[in-house]
Amino acid sequence: MNIGQSILEALESLNSNRLRSGLTMLGIIIGVGAVIAMLSVGQGAQSTITGAISGIGTNLLFVTSGNRTQEVRNPRPITMEDAQAISDPLVSPHVAAVAPNIMGSAEVSVANGKQTNNQITGVTPEFFPMQNYALTEGAFISVEQVLGQASVVVIGPGIADKLFDRHEGLVGETVRLNGQPFRVIGVTASKGGSSFGSQDNDIFVPISTAQARLIHRTAVNEVDLIYVQATSAETVTQATDEISQVLRQRHHTPIGIDDFTIFSQKDILSIATTVTGVFTIFIGGIAGISLLVGGIGIMNIMLVSVTERTREIGLRKALGARKRDILVQFLTESSLLSLFGGVIGIGLGWLLALLVGRIASASGNPFNPTVNLSSILLATIFSAAVGLFFGIYPATRAARLEPVEALRYE
Repeated sequence: MNIGQSILEALESLNSNRLRSGLTMLGIIIGVGAVIAMLSVGQGAQSTITGAISGIGTNLLFVTSGNRTQEVRNPRPITMEDAQAISDPLVSPHVAAVAPNIMGSAEVSVANGKQTNNQITGVTPEFFPMQNYALTEGAFISVEQVLGQASVVVIGPGIADKLFDRHEGLVGETVRLNGQPFRVIGVTASKGGSSFGSQDNDIFVPISTAQARLIHRTAVNEVDLIYVQATSAETVTQATDEISQVLRQRHHTPIGIDDFTIFSQKDILSIATTVTGVFTIFIGGIAGISLLVGGIGIMNIMLVSVTERTREIGLRKALGARKRDILVQFLTESSLLSLFGGVIGIGLGWLLALLVGRIASASGNPFNPTVNLSSILLATIFSAAVGLFFGIYPATRAARLEPVEALRYE
């Protein structure tokens, strides 16, 4: 018996028991659909996160207090003076720009009575171009406003809509932060939401104003983070070395024990890729369990089929069918069940992935689930392999039946 004839006979057998074949495929359909959907969601989330990080630039460095690799007693905080020292072109020739910032939360309210608690960020003028912010109206915070501790604020369109029910014509309006009045001088262009939260809800004030009136730290002029932009992606290593040398001299740290940490964009991108990759594999593995359940269902139905068709098997063997022919026939049936279920499951998974993407977009955290060819091939091959594997025992049992005993079976 050739393969083509085996496939035709298998199709006839499955067609004669349509309801049972459909219910048997259901487990594989759900399993493959879940795997495709979960892998697509995971890969889409990974692309969104890494894209958001890469969009800031590949030559960006982040300087924070404390050492992430070893314990340091009483690490000195990062300060505005540290940022000024790093920005000195004589000691850091590979540093293009420096932007310290400080973050905290405040009660935000407006004259119409609306209020909310929101994160505020104290920044310098260098922060906005470094983070690729654009304006729909107004202006960014200036050097003069930082030096004068001005009561001005730049807000995102999301928080503008929440407070004013609009995000246009807001320059000159007053916003109160912890009860203190601040004049709106600019509204940023929408950057959308991400896995890190929506950047449309950002509120920016001059860093000096934040330190003096809104966000208090134990050390004088302490900041939470310093963004440093290297002159190019190729000079990130040199810039890192220069920053380290400046901070070691200023903090008087022992040799080999830094009380600060410097992350590059590449480091953060690598960590994000690793985390999302593990997450994708994890949820894909959980979804794969349903494929195992579907395979067990195929084996169960094929065993029932062997019992029901015992006389048929005996007759075929009496007419000259070999063990191999019976084995191939039942393996073909189980593989086709699994393969058809896999094909339908791919369509189901694609629809589920689209649905998750729509729900994410509606909730303000848009990302695009990615259904790629590798996921489809993996699911298809794996589903066929499941059918083949779980069909081996029923097929072997059918092939071993003795013709005489099979013909006598009632």
